[in-house]
Amino acid sequence: MKDRSNWVFSEEVEYALKNRLPVVALESTLITHGLPTPYNFKTAIAAENAIRESGAIPATIAILNGSIKIGLNLSELEQLASFGDVKKASLHNIGKIIANSENASTTVAATTFFAHKAQIAIFATGGLGGIHHGNSGDISADLTALATTPIAVICSGIKAILNMPRTVEVLETLGVPTIGYRTNAFSEFWSLGTELPISTRADKPIEIAKIIHTHWKTGLKTGVVVTVPVPNQVAINSKTIKSAVKKGLKSAKKAGVKGNKVTPFLLGQIAKETNGASLEANTALIVNNAQIAGQIANALAGEEFKTDSDRTTN
Repeated sequence: MKDRSNWVFSEEVEYALKNRLPVVALESTLITHGLPTPYNFKTAIAAENAIRESGAIPATIAILNGSIKIGLNLSELEQLASFGDVKKASLHNIGKIIANSENASTTVAATTFFAHKAQIAIFATGGLGGIHHGNSGDISADLTALATTPIAVICSGIKAILNMPRTVEVLETLGVPTIGYRTNAFSEFWSLGTELPISTRADKPIEIAKIIHTHWKTGLKTGVVVTVPVPNQVAINSKTIKSAVKKGLKSAKKAGVKGNKVTPFLLGQIAKETNGASLEANTALIVNNAQIAGQIANALAGEEFKTDSDRTTN
């Protein structure tokens, strides 16, 4: 990293990284745009706790007053959750946000970039961005980040408001492996996946650690997607979700909602259509993914995956 003058690591995260302890990155747009108050703050705390219970250290990432924060304290999480119209940092606007000393939550793309620069290999989130429906050409920078950054993203697939089949195809084209955690199909966010293909299946965190370690050891520079099914007790029938998404897209078009406002609008509409079931599933899968990410990070920090330089350092 050439310049770390505007990087601020929490003491906990800095200690963990220096001592090669397992760390899991967390994005912050779920706090500002993905979930309504008070679910956003509660879920952020629950995700961090789940990582700690798995034996790893959480590192929620955001930009506060132009500083890249790797690991937020309780006060900073509360501050982020209470912001009104906070910006979303993605790959295209990071420079402008930092230069102007602004506040922003980090998308999957931005979090992937910052986590990798901070030497964090495991990242937990809810769902990935991808290709939007229709012919607008709207494609998430999440795919760009995954195609160019060696990091493992533990998620419940692609956000169901997007074109999931097309996005899965593009991940394969970009050379991004997809590992199904205890599943033979790509997870479908609020629903259990049944049809979309994955590269391989793994039933234990140590198996995933071996795959991602070997992937990068060969010299490949792409990310790895670990797709985890939503907990069965809160999973929603895929037909119900598809119907709700279709109605939500029509409502968004009628209301003239565009750009980065589409996702939070659709999430709100689908929550109404499902009587809150999508919100319950969303919070549950975020926490579940965080717990599994912690287990994978723990496995990856094991002695068998340490390089000679790691052993010398310790």
